[in-house]
Amino acid sequence: MLRQPMNSRYHKQELFGPIGTQGQARIAAARVLVCGCGALGSVVAEQLVRAGTGLVRIVDRDFVDLSNLQRQMLFDEEDVAQQMPKAIAAEKKLRRINSEIEIEGVVADVSPTTIGELADGVDVIVDGTDNFETRFLLNDYALEHGLPWVHGGCIASYGQVMAIVPGKTPCYRCVVSEPPEAGMGLTCDTAGVIGPAVNVIASLEVSLALQIITGELVTSPASLWHIDVWRGEFRKLDLSALVEEGCPACRDGRRDWLRGTRGASSAVMCGRNSVQITPGGVVKVSLEELKQQWAGMGEVTGNAFLVRLQPKDVEGVSLTVFRDGRGVVQGTEDVGVAKSVYGRFVGG
Repeated sequence: MLRQPMNSRYHKQELFGPIGTQGQARIAAARVLVCGCGALGSVVAEQLVRAGTGLVRIVDRDFVDLSNLQRQMLFDEEDVAQQMPKAIAAEKKLRRINSEIEIEGVVADVSPTTIGELADGVDVIVDGTDNFETRFLLNDYALEHGLPWVHGGCIASYGQVMAIVPGKTPCYRCVVSEPPEAGMGLTCDTAGVIGPAVNVIASLEVSLALQIITGELVTSPASLWHIDVWRGEFRKLDLSALVEEGCPACRDGRRDWLRGTRGASSAVMCGRNSVQITPGGVVKVSLEELKQQWAGMGEVTGNAFLVRLQPKDVEGVSLTVFRDGRGVVQGTEDVGVAKSVYGRFVGG
């Protein structure tokens, strides 16, 4: 057996028995989709890249904001100043960390119309999202295609992690049957979030992803981990009983979010005092034309990926538009106000 030199990139990882050289070869051949590149996603993406994962595809709909820097480890003040999309900023940083693997940054919203292309050819999906609707969509897609995925969520000082292997474990909808009603769940706007919690939860997600890739899922797959880093509490919940219970998704075969019968075209963005507006159908926007249309309406800035308007007659609100027609209205969490701003400056 060919031994790696002591100073090789992955030598220490290969010394870990459950991975070894064979496991490292599997990691090198693996293709992983990281959905969301905020707090959890940026840590997940970096660890997967450093581990030598063959392809890491990072999809995120948002751009870097100053409020992100407290916990989103891949970004810096220059990214804020340049209004860089998170997926692009992450790709550039990660290419400097590991040039031996494929890294794809995709600026897009994960939706029923995009998930198929985004997840095409991947072996594992890892959750870096910040909302229930996208998680239900990932769950539907994973069940439909027999694709394992790792769920993680984090808020305040605590979070949860579980591996979902279709046909072998309870699915996400077994555990969370329905999204909470608007205003009923905690958000990072109301409860905050601290960096240490993010790092612990994301690290556990990567550990489960690597176990799936290497075929060494030794952590009981029918389990949900709940961790509170402030209180120093670690709880492992046995979910095996849920395998026998009825579930509209994994038992009855319903794909409500994948089929588009559930889900919204607008969403309040966690921690941003912002609302995303997603137009129906396939839309392509000319950013240059939009800049020209907005001339005289306020301060207009942007880059190759987006254009932003600070309207001079709408105090405290800004509008950012991406090439796929999505708009992010900052300065409000009122969906009606956001739709009005979008309709006025972009159109219906």
